[in-house]
Amino acid sequence: MSTSDDIFASPESLRHAFEEGLGRLLERDTLGPFILATANASFDPDLWSTLRPALEKRFRELSADYRLRLKGGGTIKDGDEDLTVFLKLAFLGFNALEPTRFRKAGPWEVQFNPLRAFRPQRMSAQAVDSIRKPFNPDGFHFNKPFMEKEILWEGNLDGTEAALYYNKYPFVARHGLLVPERHQHYPQFLTRRLHQFAWEQTARLGKTLPGVGLGYNAYGAGASVNHLHLQLFVSNTRLPVAEPRFLHNGGDEPYPAHCLLLDDEAKSWDEIDGLHRSGTAYNLIYLPGRAYLLPRRTQGSFTLPEWCGTCAWYEMAGGMVTSNRELFDALTSSDISGLLQGAKARL
Repeated sequence: MSTSDDIFASPESLRHAFEEGLGRLLERDTLGPFILATANASFDPDLWSTLRPALEKRFRELSADYRLRLKGGGTIKDGDEDLTVFLKLAFLGFNALEPTRFRKAGPWEVQFNPLRAFRPQRMSAQAVDSIRKPFNPDGFHFNKPFMEKEILWEGNLDGTEAALYYNKYPFVARHGLLVPERHQHYPQFLTRRLHQFAWEQTARLGKTLPGVGLGYNAYGAGASVNHLHLQLFVSNTRLPVAEPRFLHNGGDEPYPAHCLLLDDEAKSWDEIDGLHRSGTAYNLIYLPGRAYLLPRRTQGSFTLPEWCGTCAWYEMAGGMVTSNRELFDALTSSDISGLLQGAKARL
């Protein structure tokens, strides 16, 4: 784990810290770090090429070790989630695992991401009827002791303590979970101060990390953990929601879901606060100097198509994830537009 914010000094610095951290995780003797390293490597073709020999070797070692434990009735200290994911991977076979692939369907981004399908859904699959719920210290949160090993960086960002965790099952480049003041145990409900933090840090990081952004899922809008966090990414490609063709960006094409482009921090908070007061769920994408706010229906209040496992900020921004190769090839622009239309909030 790094404590220096030098990792944000350039794309190369972040990439180096990212890869170095994955290498350290492979030295651990439990399943969680291996699964995290495998999922992150398989998302990036260059990382996959570099780390695959070490990952394959570690997979054989873990398979042999756990086979002996299961045969002999030995102790398995891993959680049920990690064990289930590893058994799925063992059943599939490591050599059958493919790296993530992308294609376009009209303006939309579609990705074939096999390993992400193995992840636990947690609360992102639960139907909810509210956008706020108290923090539960007995539920899953980022301060659980086993989560310490998944911290990539921890330090101070302009006076606010923050930790950057690896995303265990990434779907965007350099995908991390940024948790401000994690020991305060804030629920997944944005405050004015933390909105300002996100706005300012995106602008700050954008000076050294081209393509940086922060995604936010309100509770009831695809958030999988009720512990306040934002999803950091650094991508060379533009999210579909940011395409110039759409009305909110000055184009002439309507976006299928409600979308506001906001270029002022105070005015954007006014919009967010209005959604809080009306109890409307939303997703939010911060980019340097602007944010995309997408009011939407709460999860469970509309039917997701068979090919869509969840609908959170990435999906609302026009990116679709599937673990089925046939669906990856078959999804059409109208399929994706239909999903976004079905998620539209009733404002």
